[in-house]
Amino acid sequence: MSWIILFVAGLFEIGWAVGLKFTEGFTRPVPTVLTIAAMLASLGLLGLAMKELPLGTAYAVWTGVGAVGTVIAGIILFGESMSFFRLGSVLLICIGLLGLKLSH
Repeated sequence: MSWIILFVAGLFEIGWAVGLKFTEGFTRPVPTVLTIAAMLASLGLLGLAMKELPLGTAYAVWTGVGAVGTVIAGIILFGESMSFFRLGSVLLICIGLLGLKLSH
């Protein structure tokens, strides 16, 4: 169950990272409130997952899910680059996340 909680925490991390773009420097109230809510949910779920998972593994997976998801969201929502090196780097992060999961 901790891994599922950790994954959901990572999804909320994607939400707040993308949300930051929509807050326009925290000048738009609704995106700002939603972004802060996603931040709190993400950190709260990370804390729950860390009850059973090692600190380093949990934190690395949380940031990895957030990083990969945010890159994908940037490509889809904002037309960001899909260069070979960028996608290759995301693949390496995914391989690292799989390695952390398999080593636990």
